[in-house]
Formats: sequence, C-alpha cells, structure tokens
Amino acid sequence: MKKIINNPELVVEDMLTGMVAAHPDYVRKLENATALVRANSPVEGKVALVSGGGSGHEPSHGGYVGKGMLDGAVAGAVFTSPTPDQVYEAIKAVDSGNGVLLVIKNYTGDVMNFEMAKDMAEMEGIQVSTVVVNDDVAVENSTYTAGRRGIAGTVFIHKLAGAKAETGASLEEVTRVAEKVIDNVRSMGMSISSCIVPAAGKPNFTLAENEMEIGMGIHGEPGTHREEIKTSDEITEHLVNKILEDMHLEDGTEVAVMVNGLCSTPLMELYIVNKKVNEMLTEKGIKIHKTFVGEFMTSLEMAGFSVTLLKLDDELKELLDAPADTPALRVL
Repeated sequence: MKKIINNPELVVEDMLTGMVAAHPDYVRKLENATALVRANSPVEGKVALVSGGGSGHEPSHGGYVGKGMLDGAVAGAVFTSPTPDQVYEAIKAVDSGNGVLLVIKNYTGDVMNFEMAKDMAEMEGIQVSTVVVNDDVAVENSTYTAGRRGIAGTVFIHKLAGAKAETGASLEEVTRVAEKVIDNVRSMGMSISSCIVPAAGKPNFTLAENEMEIGMGIHGEPGTHREEIKTSDEITEHLVNKILEDMHLEDGTEVAVMVNGLCSTPLMELYIVNKKVNEMLTEKGIKIHKTFVGEFMTSLEMAGFSVTLLKLDDELKELLDAPADTPALRVL
C-alpha cells in the first residue's frame, strides 16, 4: 500500500521535526523524548497541561500545543502509547512549579504509562493530577480498553481545561473543570474504510464496498455492528440518537457540537452530516452555542466521522469561547 514516508520506523520523528520546522513560534521538540512542548515552556504562573498517545490522530495532540490549550503533547509510535519515560520528560519540561494535569484517553496502555509517569514526577516533587476521557458511547468495553474509549471529545477537555489554566487557576480547579467536561461530553463514530499503519503496510481491517462499521474506534477497533451503508441522514440520526440516549438533554439545554472527520472524509460530506445534526437538535429544543466541523482527531487515512456533543453551562461556555492559539487553530 502506498505511503508518502521515508523509513516506517522514523515516521513519528520525521513528523515532529516537520511540525517544529513549520511552527517554531509555537512548539519545540524535546531532545530526549518524542514530545512537543510550548516554545516558551515552562510558562510561569500557570498549571501545565500534558496529553498525548499513539500517533496517527493528527492534529491531535501536537497541533493543540499552545496558548489556551496544551503545554505538552507526547507522541507514541502509530497507535501505540508513549512510554512512561517520554511522558515524564514532558512533565518536567512544562512544570513551572504550579503543577501539571495529564489528560489521558481511556486506553489501557495510555492510562498505565501516564500513571507511571505521574508517580515518577511526584517522586521528584512535582504535583501531578490526572483525568481519563471516556466520551465514546458506542461500546462499554472494547479492544485496548476497560470501560468507554476516549475519542474526539478529548479536544474539548484540552480547550476548556486549557482556558482555565490560562486564568492562573490552581491545579485543583483546572482538574475540576476537566472532570466537569468529561462528565458532560459524549461522542460516537463510524467508518466506511480502514487505515494503514505504516509499519504494517496493509489495512488493519476490511470492509466490503457496500459496508460500514458503526461505533468504530479511532484505532480501527470494532464497533457495535456492520451493515450496508445508508444515507448521511440515516447514519447521523443513528449516532446522534445514541448520544442523546446517554446524555438525556432537556429542552433549552445549550451544547457545543463537533463533527469530526477521520481524515479521508471530504468537508462537503462533514457539512452534510452537520446539517442533520443541526436539524435534529433544533427539533428537540436543544440550543447550539457553537459548532466545529473539520478534522480534530483523525485515524490515519480512515474514511468516516464522529459526532460529539458537549453540554454547556455558563462556566463551560465562557471557557469554550476563551481565545486559544495553537498550530491546529492558526488561521492563514
């Protein structure tokens, strides 16, 4: 299968070097870890946020390193958790003495390795807190997880907890906001094609031309079921109804919406999905405060999308609207 790469074993190093070359005013790479941190790290007077995981989900997570979001992002090999040592180096690089919050997607390797890094940092006197994101309503347990997976809703935690940290809030307060977002964010996705891990050189699963997988994970983990592909409206209705069954939103509730492409889905199709999301929520009396359509957490070249809803109150709305400036958010 075709890939525009050099050595399959060096894709992460090459990618990070290219990101720094493109955005030296935003990020720098650590010499002893596959991690990006803010160019001016550590930022005095604020709690630092570190996230990350396996590569292949760009712009997550390195694209969200910058003012108002992350202070550091640790990149493991493609679809593979970073090691505790790598996470530990990122923690040390961003800590200004105010503590560090680790934002972890709920995958067994990520949780284990980030928690080990936390223990290592605390032995050095660094105050560290953790939150685990589990926004995927598709399945309760799946490959690589105990409990729900963390998917595109993770970006909302980066944004709102990052905004809180920029105010000079304490580690306890930033952690509280992150946990509040986790309690109020839900997602579900689908796929119409597989992706190709560079080191494997072949698709990690196969779908027939007329098939789609509902509830697919961002590493190609199985979803709830496969069926014949349907119209955009029918697919979207299924995903949104599953999310709403879990959230129980009342008439008049305000939400933020994210329609996230997995990398090979054209914006045309994502906007068609968003049209149906908007119609469904409006019919139910749910108010949309802000909508995000684009690629926020991808899965290499997989075709498909996910929908995320975040229930808002006045505090979360203010933090969502706060300014942020990162490579993925930069406007030409």
